[in-house]
Amino acid sequence: MQFGDYRVEIVPDAEFRLDGGAMFGVVPRTLWSRVSAPDEENRVRLTTNCLYVEAGGERVLVETGLGDKWSEKQAEMYGIERRRSLGESLLALTGCAPEDVTVVVNTHLHFDHAGGNTLLDERGRPAPAFPNARYFVSREEYEHAEAPHERDRASYLPENWRPLHASGQLELKPADYEVVPGLSLETVAGHSRTMQCVRLERGGRTLYGFADLVPTRAHIALPWIMGYDLFPVETLEAKRRLLPQAAREGWLCLFYHDADAPLCRLVEEEGKLRAVGSEESQDGFIPGE
Repeated sequence: MQFGDYRVEIVPDAEFRLDGGAMFGVVPRTLWSRVSAPDEENRVRLTTNCLYVEAGGERVLVETGLGDKWSEKQAEMYGIERRRSLGESLLALTGCAPEDVTVVVNTHLHFDHAGGNTLLDERGRPAPAFPNARYFVSREEYEHAEAPHERDRASYLPENWRPLHASGQLELKPADYEVVPGLSLETVAGHSRTMQCVRLERGGRTLYGFADLVPTRAHIALPWIMGYDLFPVETLEAKRRLLPQAAREGWLCLFYHDADAPLCRLVEEEGKLRAVGSEESQDGFIPGE
């Protein structure tokens, strides 16, 4: 779809499943199960919706999903279901092959956001999946990923970024920066101290990618916060600030982990926010089709 003078597409990677209690924190199962039905192992269905932005001579991919480097045991544990590789989806939906991508951006380096940064080469070693791209991540996130603590250590897999450092493709950025004119990353504390959200502003319109701050439409309600968040009170404050603004200003909202309708707009009715379909989805824009 066109977003101002830029082309924008949503490129889904694999679907996967995480524990519903962890995904919804203090919200009781009797409530969250009404909007996100769990499987027999109490896991809820999620996906990874990467953002492709074609801006002049740059082909930018924000996030790279889960990647393909999972063992059979790990794939079963996370309920990973894949129709095709991220590179194949990217080519099918955008016409851009992995070697044509010029910039890859990670909001943070958790395995479900940076897993597709690398793939296994013919010797079975992790190598850059986008051989001609510059990879951007904030310096603070990189430093945290290299020295995580017990609470989030399992989410950081060094094979997703160290090969990029070795190849010279990894560029460490400040807490807030611009990728191309109008496309910026801003650090928003809550999920962690160093996770970033994505803002695209073109032609008087705003597209905002909430990353893990608001992972799905089911998390729009202010107290519906993941148990994974390191600083849930800060998540709450960020949601209280950003979500009403998104509704007032008509932002197109990207919910990275929503398996059914990742692009929505928000409306406020009787003091409550809810997601509604965007004009883009009503015109036939269905990610993954």
